[in-house]
Amino acid sequence: MDFSLLPDCVYCASKSLRLKPEDFTVAETHRFESLDSSPDNNPVIYAISSNDGKNKGVLVDAYGTYAEEMTFEMAKRLNTDNF
Repeated sequence: MDFSLLPDCVYCASKSLRLKPEDFTVAETHRFESLDSSPDNNPVIYAISSNDGKNKGVLVDAYGTYAEEMTFEMAKRLNTDNF
């Protein structure tokens, strides 16, 4: 399933599912870099799983200048400061 980032949760439109930071874990994180672009606009892909194990999917977000706004709790869960 595909997740979108909202300021305080991840959202799957096809299931009308919202997962708050305490409701999911990030299994993997991958940042993609391009030689032709600024490091501030490279995508980050998160593999996300709900804590109950029933829902798994991916979240694609920008990094740096173009990243979505989010709460401190979301930033902590996504561990955005490790990049």
